[in-house]
Amino acid sequence: MIRKVLIANRGEIALRVARTCRELGIGTVAVYSESDRDSAVVRFADESVNIGPGPAKQSYLNIPAVIEAARTRGADAIHPGYGFLSENPDFAEVCEAEGITFVGTPAKVMAQLGDKASARAIMTDAGLPLLPGSRDALDGPAAHALAEEIGYPVIVKAVAGGGGRGMAVIRRSEDFARAWAETRAAAQAVFRDGRMYVERYLDSARHVEIQVLADAHGSVVHLGARDCSLQRRHQKLVEESPAPNLPSELLAEMGEAAVRGAREAGYVGAGTFEFLVDGQGRFYFMEVNCRLQVEHPVTEMVTGVDLVAEQLRIAAGEPLSFGQDDIRHQGVSIECRINAEDPSRAFAPAPGTLVECLLPGGPFVRVDTHAHTGYRVPALYDSLLAKVIVWAPTRDAAIARMRRALAETRITGAGVSTTAEFLSDVLDRAEFREVRHHTRFLETLT
Repeated sequence: MIRKVLIANRGEIALRVARTCRELGIGTVAVYSESDRDSAVVRFADESVNIGPGPAKQSYLNIPAVIEAARTRGADAIHPGYGFLSENPDFAEVCEAEGITFVGTPAKVMAQLGDKASARAIMTDAGLPLLPGSRDALDGPAAHALAEEIGYPVIVKAVAGGGGRGMAVIRRSEDFARAWAETRAAAQAVFRDGRMYVERYLDSARHVEIQVLADAHGSVVHLGARDCSLQRRHQKLVEESPAPNLPSELLAEMGEAAVRGAREAGYVGAGTFEFLVDGQGRFYFMEVNCRLQVEHPVTEMVTGVDLVAEQLRIAAGEPLSFGQDDIRHQGVSIECRINAEDPSRAFAPAPGTLVECLLPGGPFVRVDTHAHTGYRVPALYDSLLAKVIVWAPTRDAAIARMRRALAETRITGAGVSTTAEFLSDVLDRAEFREVRHHTRFLETLT
């Protein structure tokens, strides 16, 4: 088993990983930037190391600094959390070269699936359904010609994209050249890779994802579906499990497709297969996230499986301790992301020092957060402050519990605003309660 883990991340996910490590008797090393000197994980972890100034490129994305911290503190494994280095195959390769266990997908598999064109080719070979589009990266004229062939609207995506960045929806032929050029330039700047592809865009689709676990011994299981359709600018705000109002046969078929795709790719670790579901109940593969997802707690709440613990066991070379038939789903779980953003100002970031930070509790309420009274929300990083997760026997009861939990949430400070009240209002809308929402639903409200 792994003895000591360096947690190469910050915020709530760093604290969440540290907690599971402590339960398993594994030592922890937290790394932090100057801006995160007073973060909760620094106080909670067994050891901590300052790895640089506030900007992520000089700290959390600084691979030599992260590796040096692991070496000097004797960490035999690194957990990357999500974001930052979690889907960086170069980092995984460096860990391997240094004899440090990377708690994640092998570098080769990560590179193949992180390249969206390569991922589409692999899943095509695995027999997964895909929307009409290019199998490989295209140049502008070829992409435009394909868009004309498959019909508008289309979406153009960066091959190296992720996290809702590096994509654009194009609804008219006359807009294609400009949108393609702008998105390609953005992809080159953000990902240092300007390769692009195009596929048919679905309006009013559901975003449903399947959690998988795979060990190095050939076992692959899925842990059911999550609905992540409530999004703003391709960023998820509310997630729930199981995906509501979809036939059990369809969800089973999606789970089997995800397992098949994972086997085809030689997947190892925890990962997520993301799909779009249209109004006729047909599903289409989008991409694979080779890491732990922000929304992983809803899967944990309905299955009782600690996904971080499973990641650590798989990374240590252990086989999965359960099979597909051993997984049981009970009740409904919903997660809301509380961001330091101001909905009245087009969700502009709203950092500042927290004067008040009262978070909800009570039966079947879980809060994953690094925030506390006196915490200074930095402007340098993601705006996520807390994840509120609830469980209940039924979906209606889960919605009621979540609205109660959000009403209890009090996070204030000079210049600080959050999305808590906005999300409570969204959950109370008939469209959400009756499962008539989709990926573009929030655009009609903001």
